[in-house]
Amino acid sequence: MALPKRRHSHCRTRIRRSHDALCGVTVSTCSECGEPKLPHRLCPGCGAYKGRTVVKLTEE
Repeated sequence: MALPKRRHSHCRTRIRRSHDALCGVTVSTCSECGEPKLPHRLCPGCGAYKGRTVVKLTEE
């Protein structure tokens, strides 16, 4: 198995890790009911996707 010949410096390690930060979840609003939803997914409130009703949700 290959091993590094020299130790990486703190600067080099931190430059590599600069892209590892977590980012928040992107939330959009439904065009039908205005409820917050994840992009490219059905609306949990009304069951619509891209302006048309895909799933009919039952009212309880």
